[in-house]
Amino acid sequence: MGNVSVKNIGRTEYSRAWELQRTLFDRLLASKQAGEAGEQTLLLVEHPHVYTLGKSGHESNLLVNDDFLRSIGATYFRIDRGGDITYHGLGQLVGYPILDLEQEHLSLRDYIWRLEESVIRTVAEYGITAGRLAGATGVWIDPQGRGARKICAIGVKASRYVTMHGFALNVTTDLNYFSYINPCGFTDKGVTSIEKETGLKPSLEEVAERFTVHFGEQMGCTMR
Repeated sequence: MGNVSVKNIGRTEYSRAWELQRTLFDRLLASKQAGEAGEQTLLLVEHPHVYTLGKSGHESNLLVNDDFLRSIGATYFRIDRGGDITYHGLGQLVGYPILDLEQEHLSLRDYIWRLEESVIRTVAEYGITAGRLAGATGVWIDPQGRGARKICAIGVKASRYVTMHGFALNVTTDLNYFSYINPCGFTDKGVTSIEKETGLKPSLEEVAERFTVHFGEQMGCTMR
């Protein structure tokens, strides 16, 4: 895949990060249509409290009204990725890879698998054994057991094999914010974080650096 620019922009409002995503996505898509390689980017960010609903999601999975959202300092957006509703907030590492999958002859399914694998290997560095749940994207703890709980949500959009949106890994996230939704549409499964599973409180910068290494290895690209 060649080179991917890593841009860690830190704590950023969702609307601003979404606008930046769109700019990078449109620029890469335009380069591709012109027969040029274009710049590929891994955008890393931490959002203030926000709920996002994917294009195939159901508003009924948001369990509170606008007044309550305001009272907890949260915002809400309907967006164009796949998947249902999820939460982004402080202590959560969010990544938006803007990539052209055709450069590496990857299908969207292959890409999502490698994105999940990058997270699985990242949390393994903190002593966490994670895996996949059949029929559901994301990274899970005890996926086949009665205590299945999601540590990382994944939702992706692709147009002409150019991707946007991505993953949200709970590091030291306040998990109470998930109680106001049916996360990703599930009513019978929980959520967790690196802190909840291990008692550790790594910085987002540390986790981002470790994820970036694994992502580069999985995608076969140079992160810079």
